[in-house]
Amino acid sequence: MTNKTEAARRTAQGIFQTWEDRKTLVKQEMDAERAANDAKTIRLKALRLEKEATDAEAARVAAENAPPATPKKRTKRAG
Repeated sequence: MTNKTEAARRTAQGIFQTWEDRKTLVKQEMDAERAANDAKTIRLKALRLEKEATDAEAARVAAENAPPATPKKRTKRAG
């Protein structure tokens, strides 16, 4: 009977160890994916901020070089 309980214990420990190994592997994969997403987000945010700054500069230059607005003429109402 000792042989059966020892085998059962080894099997249970093996199953538990396999489960722990898989859990650790999944956590590592999730951490790697999270880090990749964070890096991508940071890169995209930097690109967006750079584009917004370029667009703002272009708009400022366009506003400086634009001809002055002509005042609208008022029309008289018939009345």
